Amino acid sequence: MSATGERRKIAVDFDGTIVENQYPSIGRERPFALRTLRALQDRGFILVLWTCRTGSDLDAAVDFCRKGGVEFYAVNENYDGEMEHGECPRKLDVDIYIDDRNIGGLPSWGEIYQSLTGEGSEQAGDKKGGKEKGLWQKIRKWISSQ
Repeated sequence: MSATGERRKIAVDFDGTIVENQYPSIGRERPFALRTLRALQDRGFILVLWTCRTGSDLDAAVDFCRKGGVEFYAVNENYDGEMEHGECPRKLDVDIYIDDRNIGGLPSWGEIYQSLTGEGSEQAGDKKGGKEKGLWQKIRKWISSQ
């Protein structure tokens, strides 16, 4: 949650972010990805899966995450059922995007947890921990000020 108590909404990519990119197959889970997403949900973050997958490939990704204990608020839409109301979002109304195609690449899931919560990354299972630096420090400061 933000400093004002509102719940933060995060869009998360699948291929290359939650799992190694083996599209259309499902790659191996990236270290601590699902554990971190569960920990973020426990902290009150709202997770939306935002992926290019469709049809049975999308179903397989959702099932993979569900088996790992992550249930998304919505998939490829701002809220469950948005597409049924004739809306097709080109961009999600979220606070943060987690994607392997970020500028600078995808940090470890421990760094992601730490930057979003301000807690040590060991909370999400990344035992490396370490101090955040540069861009992630600025992002965490910005998030906590919201």
